Amino acid sequence: HVQLVESGGGSVQAGGSLRLSCVVSGYTDTRASMAWFRQAPGKEREGVAAIYTDTQLTSYADSVKGRFTISDVNRDTVYLQMNNLKAEDSGMYYCAAGARPGKWYDLQLAGYTHWGRGTQVTVS
Repeated sequence: HVQLVESGGGSVQAGGSLRLSCVVSGYTDTRASMAWFRQAPGKEREGVAAIYTDTQLTSYADSVKGRFTISDVNRDTVYLQMNNLKAEDSGMYYCAAGARPGKWYDLQLAGYTHWGRGTQVTVS
């Protein structure tokens, strides 16, 4: 049973930084697509950053390139370092794990079937 638990959200002024953490349990394969998605009120959930834990391949939404960095440690914690935050970065941030080990899902929402409950990020 895969469990994902996010933490690290909060309120920050524009230009500030936050680091989100996602503790992963129950995902036994070392080859996994892991990603962060976000959803603002009234908007669709969108992919922010993804990482393939076997090769450390990463992918980012254009809106966050150069500001956000995704990383994983020992394949059981996934981080999202967010710098130079903007008001439009506000929303609920969700950690997600890919449906099948060994497959790269990039930022395709449909490829992720394991989700955390989310952590709120507010930028003012």
